[in-house]
Amino acid sequence: MAYFPDVPKIAYEGPESKNPLAFKHYNPDEQVEGRSMREHLRFGAAYWHVMRNGLSDPFGGPTALMPWDDGSDSVDNALKRSDVFFEFLDKTGIDYYCFHDRDIAPELDDLAKSNAALEKVVDRLAGHQKASGKKLLWGTACLFAHPRYAQGAGTSPDARVFAYAAAQVKAAMDATHQLGGFGYTFWGGREGYATLLNTDMKRELDHLAALLHMAVDYKKTIGFEGQFYIEPKPREPSTHQYDSDAAACLNFLREYDLLDHFKLNIETNHATLAGHTMQHELSVAINAGALGSIDANQGDTLLGWDTDEFPTDLYGTTQVMLKVLEMGGFTTGGLNFDAKRRRESHEPIDLFHAHVGGMDAFARGLKIAAAIRADGRLADALKSRYSSWDDGIGEVIEKGTDFATLSDWALKNGEPELRSGRQELLENILNEHF
Repeated sequence: MAYFPDVPKIAYEGPESKNPLAFKHYNPDEQVEGRSMREHLRFGAAYWHVMRNGLSDPFGGPTALMPWDDGSDSVDNALKRSDVFFEFLDKTGIDYYCFHDRDIAPELDDLAKSNAALEKVVDRLAGHQKASGKKLLWGTACLFAHPRYAQGAGTSPDARVFAYAAAQVKAAMDATHQLGGFGYTFWGGREGYATLLNTDMKRELDHLAALLHMAVDYKKTIGFEGQFYIEPKPREPSTHQYDSDAAACLNFLREYDLLDHFKLNIETNHATLAGHTMQHELSVAINAGALGSIDANQGDTLLGWDTDEFPTDLYGTTQVMLKVLEMGGFTTGGLNFDAKRRRESHEPIDLFHAHVGGMDAFARGLKIAAAIRADGRLADALKSRYSSWDDGIGEVIEKGTDFATLSDWALKNGEPELRSGRQELLENILNEHF
């Protein structure tokens, strides 16, 4: 049965096309810096937004029309959703997907029943993957939606909740492993606090680290070879989340001897909420050798919450792809569209418009980034700005020296000449490529 009978497979038609269901810039087999666009971008679709997001907001109920969904928590309804989802992947040409356990299968009235439902849906997903060649980018456990996790999961003040969360992670890891997932993500939506008046921060962080070490151990037990990720976010739903930004995550991983086992999954909208640019967050992760994957979206700077908009800002997508190309491309993750349609865009066809636009925006960003790198002027300016470190006193400092040596040098050489950073010139060069 076709659930989107009026939607053809989306094809590349080029920049002159006015067809809303065609790619203008994403040509999967086009070569950029020696690799195809498909390989560079590794697009993934978020199951929770495509299939489960009803488009409600804090002031109004859901608007999304999903004629295939009967609204029940039945396993049969969950199985039907998986059929719809793989038709969507086929028609958009998206090769990967990501899921939360409670999005693909219902949470029932006890854990054993929930696990059994998950296993049935995973079997169906495995069949779809085999038939279509689609792949799982990463899976995760939803440890934030159920009321039991209102005060956290791995950081809950209640040990019984912690144990339940660990059991849920185990089942979600089993599902991800069965589906050949390339990774597994931990996002601590409730791993934080509302007030320090009732929070033992040290104890909570110790417990969170213990949960992650258990996951590392279990990964070895089942032979799962995928990459573990932590996804930073500063707040919302918690007032303060422990995984507040890339630097905080890296500090936590180093402190608890977990850095060898985890990389980061960086999201654009979360970077905005943390008061950083996406370039900043990607740079922090890359500098630590810890950028694993990206949640591709954008936020609204006029709104103070996670709006999860589809990426349309070409400067943003270009800056992301400059950093991805800088690190040599993805080795584990990809670009997962953790993005939802606007509440007013409630018809099924809008799912396709949104993803086509996002894919084209990143394809243009990739091409512009490659052109900037080929042009070379920005790279040359950066090299020139730090050239004093390549020889002379700069080389001495980087190799290791002491205050006495530097004091003697400064007394002999006098006041250093301040050189311009040329910010406006560099911004002008950037703008030439748009």
